[in-house]
Amino acid sequence: MKLAIVGYGKMGRLIDQLAPEAGFDVAARIDAGDDISAANGADVAIEFTEPESAVKNLLGLAKLKVPVVCGTTGWFGRLHEVRSAVESSGTGLVYSANFSVGVNVFTRAVAEAARLLANEEDYAVWAWEIHHSAKKDAPSGTLLKLTGAMKAAGYNRPIDVSSNRAGAHPGTHEVGFDSSADTITLRHVARNREGFARGALKAARWVVGKQGVWEFSEVLFGR
Repeated sequence: MKLAIVGYGKMGRLIDQLAPEAGFDVAARIDAGDDISAANGADVAIEFTEPESAVKNLLGLAKLKVPVVCGTTGWFGRLHEVRSAVESSGTGLVYSANFSVGVNVFTRAVAEAARLLANEEDYAVWAWEIHHSAKKDAPSGTLLKLTGAMKAAGYNRPIDVSSNRAGAHPGTHEVGFDSSADTITLRHVARNREGFARGALKAARWVVGKQGVWEFSEVLFGR
């Protein structure tokens, strides 16, 4: 299958490196300022850029009728606009705040803990994360996804949220439930970016030939 890589930073280069073992031939490498039309003819694209570029890229790929996996965060407020373009073009989109399989399992574990403690008023909750200093959005899309999952599970009390940006840290997310009797701490630590790249390639193989819009957890666990 022919793969177009949109965004040739650290993630783009890692995806390029891992693509052959996932069954892809990289047909286009599109960096900032390059014409998105270079993706024309690709079976699928993987997009990792910045929030201000993502929507433009996704709309352009929809016009080219190239299905896409988008790992950029910070643009989800315009998801309705992108969804409409993808559905009108008859292509597919998989998006997520995090393409790590481990993070998606972690999110489910956090949601289940929140559900079980939703009516236990002795327990208060915090959510914290740290990423490298170059990451633009804070809190991260992953942390917002975690807090959203807790609220969807029925935890309606305040959630204390904090973020740090420093060095080259690939990402740690922690959720804690604290009472006067005990503390429950759930933590996911990314060792490197490889898990994100492999998850994006997994989603890219899945979305080829499909029409519609999915969040990555739906690819892993179903709707």
